[in-house]
Amino acid sequence: MAPAWGPGVASVIGTVGLLVVLLVGGCAAEEPPRFIKEPKDQIGVSGGVASFVCQATGDPKPRVTWNKKGKKVNSQRFETIEFDGSAGAVLRIQPLRTPRDENVYECVAQNSVGEITVHAKLTVLREDQLPPGFPNIDMGPQLKVVERTRTATMLCAASGNPDPEITWFKDFLPVDPSASNGRIKQLRSGALQIESSEETDQGKYECVATNSAGVRYSSPANLYVRELREGWCVFFFFTFFTHIFTF
Repeated sequence: MAPAWGPGVASVIGTVGLLVVLLVGGCAAEEPPRFIKEPKDQIGVSGGVASFVCQATGDPKPRVTWNKKGKKVNSQRFETIEFDGSAGAVLRIQPLRTPRDENVYECVAQNSVGEITVHAKLTVLREDQLPPGFPNIDMGPQLKVVERTRTATMLCAASGNPDPEITWFKDFLPVDPSASNGRIKQLRSGALQIESSEETDQGKYECVATNSAGVRYSSPANLYVRELREGWCVFFFFTFFTHIFTF
């Protein structure tokens, strides 16, 4: 036979149980940072570009920062572009200088539960030091104006040995076609195809060729997405000639 508890005892038990649930639930929710994208070692070319991508998860959401020799990177040629609410950050270095930029860079992810660090090494070679097979951009993207809802294709072709892998950056952040529900595809040729163009697709695009010998970036090219209006051709030619004379 179960014991008969008085109302006062039952109230105390209920309160204690609620506190236990809250404490256990609160502790379970907190997680230290964990990297979901780690930067890779890179071999770049002097005068070119290097980008290191780093992203972490955790609870509370961690903040990702970049260090060089234990200190926050600080240079006009170094730029940190945050994404995912500061849980991700791209370290972009442009133009690369040898030997001053050759170093080990540190991505640090930190929240109230903990801190973790991952390292990536940058090697910078002069053009006359490049090994055989170093990637070359044979055809980079060009300035393009497209009507909204139409398909835009940004071209890219690269060579090297082994055959380089082509990836894309938009406004200095990596393009992830898998996050577009099939609207953005990277073709076998390396070109980036954007279906049903939206204003959010507008920006500065770069293709990147990577193999075991190194990394090379194309020159950037702007994609403009415009509503179909009378006079859009005037806008195109104005943009084209502005691009030519400011290149």
